[in-house]
Amino acid sequence: MSDPVLPLGGAQYEGLVDVRETGPQGMIALRGDLADASLQEAVTSLTGLPMPDVRGAQVLGESGVLWMSPDELLLLVPHRQAARACAQLSEALQGQHALVENVSDMRAMFRLRGTQLRDVLAKLAPVDFARDALPVGELRRTRFAQVAAGVWLVDDTTAQVFCFRSVAEYMFNLLCTAADPDAFVGFHAG
Repeated sequence: MSDPVLPLGGAQYEGLVDVRETGPQGMIALRGDLADASLQEAVTSLTGLPMPDVRGAQVLGESGVLWMSPDELLLLVPHRQAARACAQLSEALQGQHALVENVSDMRAMFRLRGTQLRDVLAKLAPVDFARDALPVGELRRTRFAQVAAGVWLVDDTTAQVFCFRSVAEYMFNLLCTAADPDAFVGFHAG
């Protein structure tokens, strides 16, 4: 097996927020009945994390459970363990109506960090990024300009953004443009 290659080679930018390409990150798409106890057990056993609430992001280090829709989760695992984790999950769900797919190499991830985080994100997506509208640990699937993406806040000054690998450069450039120091807004400051 060859070593994973990041789409942009670990690109980074320092501006109103720091923008960094992160990864590689193991990702498993899981579709099924999220209310099913055996599916929940398989997910929590694999990740060591509880099931998220609607729009929730339960993440610890390289492991996580992201709520994507009423019948879909995105599981985060260390990249080197993704194939094995996918097989383990498929075996645990054998005989159930479920889809398990390793999507690690089709995604790009970016970490944004800084005090102007909410302003930078608000420039790009039709989402209310106010603290009471998007609390830490809540996931949003949206569009950043014309790109489908997901975003969750790790803490008040850190967010993770993911998109398809094929648009990684476009997404990075969008994030950098929004984070340009000459584009300060100051709406969410303080």
